[in-house]
Formats: sequence, C-alpha cells, structure tokens
Amino acid sequence: MPVDPYDDPRLAAIDQLEWCGLSSYAAQTFVALVALGTGTAKDVSETSAVPRTRVYDAIDELRAFDLVDVRQSSPKEFCAISVDTTNRKFGQEMDRRLSILTTALDTLEPVHRGREQRGIWTVDGQSAVTDRVIEFIHDADDEIVYMTVGRLLTDDILDALGDAAARGVTIILAGVSPEVKSHLQEAVPEAELFESLWMWSDTPVGRLMMVDSAQTLISVRTCDTNTAQTDDRSETAIWGTGEANSLVVVLKTLFTWRLRDPNSSG
Repeated sequence: MPVDPYDDPRLAAIDQLEWCGLSSYAAQTFVALVALGTGTAKDVSETSAVPRTRVYDAIDELRAFDLVDVRQSSPKEFCAISVDTTNRKFGQEMDRRLSILTTALDTLEPVHRGREQRGIWTVDGQSAVTDRVIEFIHDADDEIVYMTVGRLLTDDILDALGDAAARGVTIILAGVSPEVKSHLQEAVPEAELFESLWMWSDTPVGRLMMVDSAQTLISVRTCDTNTAQTDDRSETAIWGTGEANSLVVVLKTLFTWRLRDPNSSG
C-alpha cells in the first residue's frame, strides 16, 4: 500500500520514484536534493541513508534521467530539477510506456475476445468486479441493462455509463434506492429506469448486468451486516459471454421477461 504523503512525505516520494524506475539510492538522493535545494555528496549522505561513496553513482543515474544539474565546483554541487518538471517528465514517460503496453497487449489479444470466451468465469473482490463492469460498459454497442444496489453505483461506473449513452448505447437501470435515482438521472439523464425484480435488501445480490444481449454478469455480496461494506473482499461475481452461454441465456430470459412486462410480480 502506498505511503500517505502527509504522514511521511520523504518516504512517500521515495516509494513513488522507485515505482517509476529509479533505484533506491537514486530515489533517496533526489529527495534529499529537493529538500536541500543544492548540496554536495556529503550533504546528501548526511541527510539521507545513501553512503557517500554511492551518491555519485546515484547522481549518474539521475543525470541519465535528466533529473539533476551539476555545478563544476570543488566539491561538486548538485541541484534537483523542479517538481513541476519532474512530474512532467515522469508523466510523459508513463504515457509512453502505457502506449507501448496497450499496443503490445492489443497485438496479443485474440480478435473478438469477448464473444469467444466460453464457460462461466469468476471475479473476486469489489474493485475487480467494478473493473469488469466498466470494461463491459466500454465494450457495449447497443444496450446495457444494469441492476444494482445504490452503494455499488460508483462515480466511475456513472462516468462509463454516461460515455456509453453519449455514443448512442441504450442504458436501462434498476435496483437503485429513491435517493440515488435523482443523482443517477442527473449523471445519466438518457438512462431508462425500471422497477427492480425484488427488494435488494432482502437478498445478497449486488449486481445483475446484460450487455448487447450477449454478455452477462451477476454478483453477490459476501459480507454480513457486521462487515464493512467497503471491504474489497465483500463481493464476488460470475460472468459469461456468447448467446449460447448458459449464464447469458438465463439472465437474458430474466431481463426480457421483466422489461416486456414491468408490472409482473417477482
């Protein structure tokens, strides 16, 4: 888990710099120079855990990243680049690496992956289920039917639903509480709302989803009333794709019956 920058800013900065690719000594040296403004190898060593003999190696690494300037004095002095420039450099590098990663994965991924996945798949953890829901929303071409409890209708999901509606996808939602409906109508005004199949508070069901009548997901809340609802382990889901998939067939039948006859009792 990342270190809170308000609790220990030095350690948090070092942790993030190492995540960005710097060695431990280089990260510590850079943070020391930011705190010092300018400093010699002795200054860096005295204000960090970097041995004086290793400061020069760290400086060479930082210079390769264009993160420090050197004053040719005796002894040499070093100065870290500004925080804004540092952020911009690492942001550009991150964008470049993500672009390479995306291109590589897209090249490896089978064509029409979503329609070729067979069987029923399991996803554990609330954040993982949310990621899968958002992925399905992004893949939607025609229609999204989504039923959920209000606390699982996060801003990320609302943003994804809004983007889907903007590209012409029909959004049909149910299961949310009355107080959530107003927020939902404001965030996704194009969405159609219908009554839930049951009282969600009486069941462990967390979400039901159907995308383009060929991709479905159902989740259950695995915690009891004494467990923190925000616990990431509090939800598990199964999903399937393909018109002949058994889960798709069952949920498609359920949704079709409900949407065609919204006054039917559960």
